[in-house]
Amino acid sequence: MRLLFLRRFSGPSAFAPLGLCGLLLAGAAQAAPVDPQIARWSSSLAEFAAADEATPPSQGGVLFVGSSSIRLWPRMAQDFSEQPVVINRGFGGSTMADCHRLVRQLVIKYRPRQVLVYAGENDLAEGRAPADVLQSFRAFVAAVRAELPGARIAYISVKPSPLRAHLMEKVRETNRLLASHVAGMHNADFVDVFTPMLDATGAPRAELFGPDRLHMNQAGYALWRRTLARHLTAPSASAAASR
Repeated sequence: MRLLFLRRFSGPSAFAPLGLCGLLLAGAAQAAPVDPQIARWSSSLAEFAAADEATPPSQGGVLFVGSSSIRLWPRMAQDFSEQPVVINRGFGGSTMADCHRLVRQLVIKYRPRQVLVYAGENDLAEGRAPADVLQSFRAFVAAVRAELPGARIAYISVKPSPLRAHLMEKVRETNRLLASHVAGMHNADFVDVFTPMLDATGAPRAELFGPDRLHMNQAGYALWRRTLARHLTAPSASAAASR
């Protein structure tokens, strides 16, 4: 029996030091798995990192984050020129869930005094329910407030895109849920861009959108600028978020 035991377990790799060391080293060298939901935004994150290195933004500014409606804003800094620091961290195709996953990289690291988020439209387009958007927004707010308790947070309502008219009821429900939730929050705003983007019949105003009927044109952004400007705080009106 003893001989059988030795033969069964003796071999070139069973107790050989090199084999064991190799196994341990391989395990230690193995990279931690990357969340595919974050990895898909690696190019956007690299672009933001390059911009930060070229011109590091000051703390205490106004930060916009969200999907392509934010990313494609052509003259955001000029449109809000009364604000000393305006940071655009829009990443096209993103969801409210993505904004929560990347909140540390896209929001907290800049320590803004005010955060405006536009997200939720893509969540609905991907099949999520209005309640899912609310849940992701609540998680986003909790993450921001944990690090930046003095930051004012604004949720920009989901817009009525003509291309997604079939989602109109879900859009209305999402905006209703978010408006109700934000109303009970401290130091927060719900910015209604949905209503002024409708015509007299309650349909999306086509003249505010580009040829793809999804992204806004200059007239659409002018409407957003007028609407959002009323919700931006003056630099001295908020306590520094970095405290």
